[in-house]
Amino acid sequence: MTKKQNSFTSNLYIFIVMAFMYLPILVMIIYSFNDSKSRGAWAGFTTKWYADLLQNESILTALWNTLIVAVISSVVATLLGTAAAVGIQAMKKRNRELIMNFTYLPVMSPEIVMGVSLMLLFVMFGVDFSLFTVIVAHITFNVPYVILSVLPKLRQMDKYLFEAAMDLGCTPLQAFMKVMLPEIMPGIISGFLIAFTFSLDDFNISYFVSGERAQTLPVLIYSMTRKRVSPEINALSAIIFVVVLTVLIITNLNDVRKEKQLQKGGRRG
Repeated sequence: MTKKQNSFTSNLYIFIVMAFMYLPILVMIIYSFNDSKSRGAWAGFTTKWYADLLQNESILTALWNTLIVAVISSVVATLLGTAAAVGIQAMKKRNRELIMNFTYLPVMSPEIVMGVSLMLLFVMFGVDFSLFTVIVAHITFNVPYVILSVLPKLRQMDKYLFEAAMDLGCTPLQAFMKVMLPEIMPGIISGFLIAFTFSLDDFNISYFVSGERAQTLPVLIYSMTRKRVSPEINALSAIIFVVVLTVLIITNLNDVRKEKQLQKGGRRG
């Protein structure tokens, strides 16, 4: 196979993969402008579903619940996971390996197992299902992902930097904030974004620990599938996709701009 044929095959493969990933989203966006509630026939262009979305109290409430749970759980999980990662890294090798095995368990276990177990735990302690139980459940399964995101940065960091800062007169808190925190910040941000994304998207665990008044958006959509998914969901999904895509484009453009500035600075040097 020539180099040109190999390039064509590679590009074709990438195109097929991208089409497989994004074609369903494109269809969903198109049907969010369909004048009919039917998903099998096009009845003309309309934006009424976007207007109806703003009047649909159940969807807006579920969206608000989802955002509240995602923000609170990801922030708390990031704080707990970062502190846990620092503590695990400071342990002896045998204890560290033992703790890491327990850390991997929630990640490797099926979500339905964690959902049922958390549900039974709340029932055993007599805790009523509410937004609080959903937040606690999301914190529980998000913490391991934060730990696994922060630990690699701690391993890459020079372990003597913290001690050097202490020798130069920093308190433990000052040494952590001024020396260690900047070094592991990329891992913390990655852990936060993973936790936020998983919390925003979670269904299995939320289904078992949410009450009737604390439904998140995935749980609400699942309840709609028994009858018919409201066209307003298509409109909401399209809005979420556009917002996420816009954020990614802005972030990538900012990274490109910073990279160009670094290259210019290197050339001048």
